[in-house]
Amino acid sequence: MKLRFIGTTSGGGNCPTLYETDRGTIVVQGYKVTDEEALGQLRDVLDGETFVEIPRELLTRFAPKE
Repeated sequence: MKLRFIGTTSGGGNCPTLYETDRGTIVVQGYKVTDEEALGQLRDVLDGETFVEIPRELLTRFAPKE
């Protein structure tokens, strides 16, 4: 899989960051959700999935305007 940097709202090259893949998907870099109460509220979790937290501003700033 090849990644193309889309954008970030962080300074100094840290997360959170968005990437576009050559498979037509988006990769989100953020802080891993570890809060047990929050994890218990997630639905239909498949093996191999993980969850990250990012600021809303990251999506609204870099989302396609189409």
